[in-house]
Formats: sequence, structure tokens, C-alpha cells
Amino acid sequence: MIVELGHFALVLALAVAFVQSSLPMVGAWKRWGGWMAVGEPAAIVQLMLITVAFGALTYAFVTSDFSLRLVVLNSHTDKPMLYKISGVWGNHEGSLLLWVWILALYGACAAIFGGRLPATLRARVLGVQGLVGFAFLAFLLFTSNPFLRLAEPPFNGDDLNPLLQDPGLAFHPPFLYLGYVGLSMAFSFAIAALIEGRVDAAWGRWVRPWTLAAWVFLTIGIALGSWWAYYELGWGGFWFWDPVENASFMPWLFSAALLHSAIVVEKRESLKAWTILLAILGFGFSLIGTFIVRSGVITSVHAFANDPERGVFILILLALFMGGALMLFALRAGTMEAKGIFAMVSRESALVANNLLLAVASFVVFVGTIWPLVAEMLWDRKLSVGAPFFDAAFSPFMIALALLLPIGAMLPWKRAQTGRILRRLMPVAVLAFAVAALVWSVQTGRSALGPVGAALSVWVVLGALVDLWGRTGRDGFGTRFARLWRLPRADWGKATAHAGLGVTIFAVAAMTAWATEVIKVVQIGESFDLHGYQVTLAKVEEVEGPNYLSTTATMEVRRNGDLVSVLYPEKRVYPVQAMPTTEAALDYGLLRDIYLVIGDAQAAGGYAIRGYWKPFANWIWFGAGLMALGGLLSLSDRRYRVAAGARRVPSMAPAE
Repeated sequence: MIVELGHFALVLALAVAFVQSSLPMVGAWKRWGGWMAVGEPAAIVQLMLITVAFGALTYAFVTSDFSLRLVVLNSHTDKPMLYKISGVWGNHEGSLLLWVWILALYGACAAIFGGRLPATLRARVLGVQGLVGFAFLAFLLFTSNPFLRLAEPPFNGDDLNPLLQDPGLAFHPPFLYLGYVGLSMAFSFAIAALIEGRVDAAWGRWVRPWTLAAWVFLTIGIALGSWWAYYELGWGGFWFWDPVENASFMPWLFSAALLHSAIVVEKRESLKAWTILLAILGFGFSLIGTFIVRSGVITSVHAFANDPERGVFILILLALFMGGALMLFALRAGTMEAKGIFAMVSRESALVANNLLLAVASFVVFVGTIWPLVAEMLWDRKLSVGAPFFDAAFSPFMIALALLLPIGAMLPWKRAQTGRILRRLMPVAVLAFAVAALVWSVQTGRSALGPVGAALSVWVVLGALVDLWGRTGRDGFGTRFARLWRLPRADWGKATAHAGLGVTIFAVAAMTAWATEVIKVVQIGESFDLHGYQVTLAKVEEVEGPNYLSTTATMEVRRNGDLVSVLYPEKRVYPVQAMPTTEAALDYGLLRDIYLVIGDAQAAGGYAIRGYWKPFANWIWFGAGLMALGGLLSLSDRRYRVAAGARRVPSMAPAE
């Protein structure tokens, strides 16, 4: 009964989405207030109905209702409760239901918190959001119905993919979808502005909080996925340029560019057409990521390998939304006249350079991701584009971005003289060069990656702090220090996010350049050296878990004879799916991780062991956390709340 209720609620949500996508748009065109007002209750009702459907599916998983086909394919009675719940979105159908639920959540938030928006703009935003919801609800119901019943239910299910039975993968998809789908709000604002033919400072102020929220969630989701790949896959890496990783990284780059471009629209009423285009492309690349993950055309350890027919449906949606949006953009671009004029050397120019670097970097990732598919379609050739290509093609753009960041953040609007800015940053540049020289002298016989990463990190982090300190005026130290804590949260947010990027740059460079790897066969009781640590394989035993069998090693880690840690790496086999997984054991530290993996037993005795010494590994996710914290601080600034100040301005004219 509950399952049927969920299915019925999903069908009703489709009908409500159609109403939301049509009546407010007609009302805005005709200036009919009653029709425009339909969008708000429709968005809220749509969220309530999809919540009922999502709750019904969750109930089926929690109670192991094997009359439901989706539960049979992705659950098992012995599975821990956390993974029964995460199994709801650990598959194509359930994750798509989560996708449309988050889409409806954003639409309802726009309805609830968008009361200060002009009535026509609010109606059109909700109408576009409803149209996206209608399209994906139709995709869900007609091609990927999560509520299909089985005539003869089995006694038990097939279990969830063992790689997904992990806390990191339980929380990673929801955050990622909150970011992916959040870009639909920027898209809806862009299309609404194109229809109205007006983009100004107020529009830039309205669109920024939604974009910022999506960027923050994407940052958290990508960081969780990177952390999961690091400790779960047993490869000792944090990023592999996997197509699914790239699918989330490209929208992140575009949303970062959109954030900075919207600042220029808000402050100077320039870059209007470019900002609208970024909003369209940001959501477009989210749809491209959806296609990559769900079409089955690529191979990934965490893709939904489904039949290509569903991929064709997504391509049709991509063509309709992106084709229609770009056509509308081409027709309306001439109306978006820029008012602000700026010199070649100015903050506006620096933000343009920032945008170009981020956008081109994203296109580089896109070409590398999609090229194997293109080569196979056109020339019937199997190609593999891996880390060497991405590292060589992508890194220069990030280096240029890091070099530009402190200077661009400190330049004034409209016109600037770089001399004063460079004088303020000269001590930072000298210190960055000194750090690079020190690292180079210490790491004899290694690549330049470590020194370059250390120098860029010092440059970006201290540059952000110098910029923050410079906003306190020119009074005495005590006065400036007191004023520092009264600066707007947006200033603190920008400095924190930029510093987080600097920390991540250093951690990535350090971990890539200085990590140590040992692969060997080790007998029980035997020890081996791992970057100054003595690792002993004390014992190996068979352990039975709740839904798996484990070969668990006990490995003692010592330094200079003193016990540092006892680690328990595992090699698991999940009998239901007959699938082995590797569970690495880590000793986390502030400056390094000890990372151990047990492999198969060898014919001559002993076990294959892989050991890694990973310097500054946790700084990668600490830096990502700082970036997300910076976004949250900016989001909490009262100036950037949705439609702040719009009540004083009934039209879309900029507030005083």
C-alpha cells in the first residue's frame, strides 16, 4: 500500500510540475497576477509529493520489501541499516528520485524565500524550474520507475554493490546532487532574465546566493568522493581523472567562474551576457555529467552502467534545454548592454581572466573525458585518456589562476595601478620564493612539483591574508585588529575560500611529489621499512562480518622501536555478489598517513602487501573544507541573501 502511495504521489508530482511550468509563464506574459501566483503553491506541493514518494521508497528498503524490483536488485536482509538507507540512492532509479527531490526542494525554497523578487521574474524562475522538474519526472516515470513490482518476490535480494557499502558513499551522492541540481536555479534565473530582456545589478545579487550554495555543496560532495576513493579503493590516490569524477569537477569549475562573474554584474553591471552564458553552461555540464554517469557509455567504478536508451533520453533533454537556452541567448544577447566601463588593469579585468582560465580548464577536462567516446564512434579506435594528459593540460591553467588570485583580489574596480598592489605583496612573493628554494634544497633528486606547489600555496594563502588585512584601513595596529573582526562575512568568506585553495594546492603537490610506495611479499612475523617506519605483519585471520567474509591482517607500525599504531587492513568477499573488495588501513597524522593494504596469499607463502607513506594527505580535504567554509561565510552575509534590498526596488533596477 505504501509503495503504491509513493508511485501515485510521483504521478501527481508530474501533473503539478506541468502546472508550475505553464500557468506562471503565461501569467507573467499576460501580467495576470493570479496565474503568476500559482507557481509558489505548485512548487511547495510538488516538493511534498516527491517527499512522499521518496519516503515510500526508503520505507521499502528499510523493511526489505522484496516485492519491489529495485529493492531486490540493491538490498539484502543482512545488510547494515545505514547501507539499506543509502541503497535508496545507490542505483540509477533511486538516485534519480533523489535528483528530482532536490530539484523540487530548490524550487520550493525559491517560492518561500523569493517573496521580494519582482512578480514576473519570480513567476518565470518558478516556471523554468517546474519545466526542468517536469522533464525529469517524465524521464523517471517512463524509463526508470523505481516502484516496479515483481509478480513472484524472492526470499532475499542481490545486495548493494560492495564498493558503495561505505559511509563515504552514503553521504557523498546527496551533497553532490545538492550541488549539481543547485545549478538549475542559476539556469532558471538566467532564462527568466533572458525572457524579460533585463539583466542588472539586482539580478546579479539575486543569482549569487543560489550559485554559491550549489558551489559549496559541490565542493563538499567532491571532497567526500575524493576521500572515499583515497581510503576505499586501495590505490592510495585521491583523484584519478575518472570520467565520473570529471563529471562533477566540470560544473564545479563553471560555478566558480559564475560566482566571480556575477560579482562584476552586481558591482559594475558589466559581463552580463557572459554571466548568463556561464549560468547556462554550468547547468548544461551538470546534465552532461548526468549523461556520463547514467548512459552506460563509459566505464567507472561508481557509474550507473545502464542501457544506452536512457542515455538517449538524457541527450534529448540536454538538446532541448541547452539548445533552447542558447537560441534564446542568441536572440536576446543584444539587449544585455554593459554599463560599466573598465580599464585593462582593474578588478573587472582580473575577474575576466579568472573566468577564462576556469572555463577553458573545464573544456580541457571535457575534451579529455569525452575524447575516447568520440574516437570509438568516429574511427572505431579504443583510446584511453588518463592522468598524464590531464596533469599536463590542466595544471598550467591552475598555476596561472593561483598566480593571478592575490593580485586580482586586491585590485580596485574600474581602473588600477599595479605598483601599490605589488609593493604590498612583495614580502609574500619573497617568502614564497624562499620556501620554494628551501624545499628544493631539502628534496634532493626529486621533481620541481613540490617546490612549485609550496611556493604557490604560500603566495595564495598569505596573499588572501594580506588582502583581508588591507581592508582594515591605515590606522594603528590595535584599531585595525579590532576592525578586522567587524569586516563583512563576505570578506572573510573570500579570504577563507582562497586560503583553502592554497592549502589544497600544496597538499596535492606534496602528496604527488613526495609519497613513498612499497610493494612486496611479506611473511607472517616479517618486517619491512616504509619511509623510516618499521611495519610488521603480526598475523592474518579469517573474520566473518554481517554480510561479508574478511581476511584481516594485524600489522604493527613502529618508529625507532616505539609502537606507533596497530592497523588492520582487510580483503573482503561479499558472498551474495561474489565480489572482493579491499579495505585499506590508515594511521592518520597531521603531517603524514601510513597506508597499508593486504593482497592475496602467495603460493610460496606470505601475503602481497602494499604500503604507502602519504605526506600532508589530510590537508587536501582540510583545504576543501576551508573552501566550503568560506562559501558558507559568504552565504551568511546579509548582503547576499536572496533578493536583499529588493523590497525597496519594485523593478529590477539596482538598489541604492
